[in-house]
Amino acid sequence: MAVAEFGEQDEVEEAEEIVARVAAIDVAKASGMVCTRVPHDTKAGRRLTRTWQVGAATRSIIELADHLACQGIQRVVVESTSDYWRPFFYLLEARGLDIWLVNARDVKNVPGRPKTDKLDAVWLAKLTERGMLRPSFVPPREIRRLRDYTRMRLDLTEERSRHKQRMEKLLEDALIKLSSVATDIFGVSGRQMIEALIGGERDPYVLAEMAHARMRPKRPALIQALTGEFDDHHAELAQMILDQVDVLTRQIDRLTARIEELITAIPAAQPPAITDADPGDGDQPTSGQDRAAVPLPALDRLDEVPGIGRRAAQIILAEIGLDMTRFPTAGHLVSWAKLCPATIQSGAKKKNGKTGHGDRYLKGVLGEVATAAAKTQTFLGERYRRLIKRMPKSKAMVALARSILTIIWHLLADPASRYIDLGVDFHTRRLDTGRKTRDHIRGLQALGYTVTLQPAA
Repeated sequence: MAVAEFGEQDEVEEAEEIVARVAAIDVAKASGMVCTRVPHDTKAGRRLTRTWQVGAATRSIIELADHLACQGIQRVVVESTSDYWRPFFYLLEARGLDIWLVNARDVKNVPGRPKTDKLDAVWLAKLTERGMLRPSFVPPREIRRLRDYTRMRLDLTEERSRHKQRMEKLLEDALIKLSSVATDIFGVSGRQMIEALIGGERDPYVLAEMAHARMRPKRPALIQALTGEFDDHHAELAQMILDQVDVLTRQIDRLTARIEELITAIPAAQPPAITDADPGDGDQPTSGQDRAAVPLPALDRLDEVPGIGRRAAQIILAEIGLDMTRFPTAGHLVSWAKLCPATIQSGAKKKNGKTGHGDRYLKGVLGEVATAAAKTQTFLGERYRRLIKRMPKSKAMVALARSILTIIWHLLADPASRYIDLGVDFHTRRLDTGRKTRDHIRGLQALGYTVTLQPAA
């Protein structure tokens, strides 16, 4: 009978964290159930538990914060329920309390126990005092303000895109096939044609003559596309859509200017001060080493990464912040963004799970950045082309986004760092030519050939 050998491994258990004075809040829309647990009889090890309900209004929460501070509460935990946690978190944080936001997935009650707001608050407090919870990432105040602006800009941009799609459908209803000829019907030429249609011009020859630049050679196709049945009711609806697009464009431009101001006002987003005297004559550095030594603002450092534009860099900064100490390693940031699959092992089988949802704004912009970087003749573009040889394109795109987020972590963790592309031939330069030559020779010899090597001129 065979005896299986088990490998021995010494495990060092972490010291159990016991928080003496804790408070937990089970939040709802109009109220919150508060539970505090503090020492009652130190000799017997007893603890005093008290639960009560407070309103979600600002004054009630401020009074709660004062009460918790007077009780000497060491940690307050709030469950992330919708957006109802925000007033509790912001006001208690402003009071100076150590407050944690925890994921509702991590604080599920034990199955079989009754579920009420009071019992949920007590359970949350017990988990807190035993150190069985971990806080969610909540950026500082200036980053939260920046995030509100970038997310609003993205939402308005999506709304503007929907209005543009409505215009295209309206033109299709009027038998105008402008979108089949023009790449962007809201470009200079397309916009002028639509305004002329609204103004009463129906002659396709006159409309086609409004084409500019690269649209000029497409005039014969435009004559065919602009021949339709555009009437007065189409004109009225089209004018409404144009007005909505113009309003949204002005609001987006206003948000963009405000975002630039906010980022400029954040000290951590600016380049670090150079302490050493500059031995040069003031000219721009030319070598890669000298270039990497020149500090840049955070936006400009991210802008150097292939695929990342200025707007994408603004969204990235608003979503992950500038303080990378919140993420001890790049892997922690990638895991928080849900760009790495979970590992599932059962017996001898081991497979990768799904990547999870994560921050949809961050994952959305990283997907756009990865799509743009995959088309470049850079290290990242070559990495994507190597990955799609052994995995589906969707997984390769996620892997590329993960690589880009790792680069972003290093750039933000060290303000003096700069991005230097490894080159499209990075893997080729690292290739062991001798080993590959021997492999080819063995393959040809196995097929019955005699190989003689002749060096190329």
